[in-house]
Amino acid sequence: REIKLRNYDPEDEELKKRKLPPAKPASVEDTVKEQLEAAKPEPIIDEVDLANLAPRKPDWDLKRDVSKKLEKLEKRTQRAIAELIRERLKGQEEELASAMGSAKQEGSDSD
Repeated sequence: REIKLRNYDPEDEELKKRKLPPAKPASVEDTVKEQLEAAKPEPIIDEVDLANLAPRKPDWDLKRDVSKKLEKLEKRTQRAIAELIRERLKGQEEELASAMGSAKQEGSDSD
């Protein structure tokens, strides 16, 4: 096994032969340039959407929170309207039926 001396400066001639030459620092300029180029942000959005930049209305959070409840109420309202229409139509059918029945009775009385 051979001894290699990097940091130690020996005084003995035999050991001086085993000393390694001083290391030359590597050029870091290329590495730094590559890292800087890699760190540059690429433009993600080419065009700016003005709707996203506009400030929100002060009550936007209230609308967001109430929207679920409004959906439920809308469904209930539609059901109630449909039920009222059915009742009204049923009432009109009964009126028509009674009117038709009375018209038949009047027609038979006049004979």
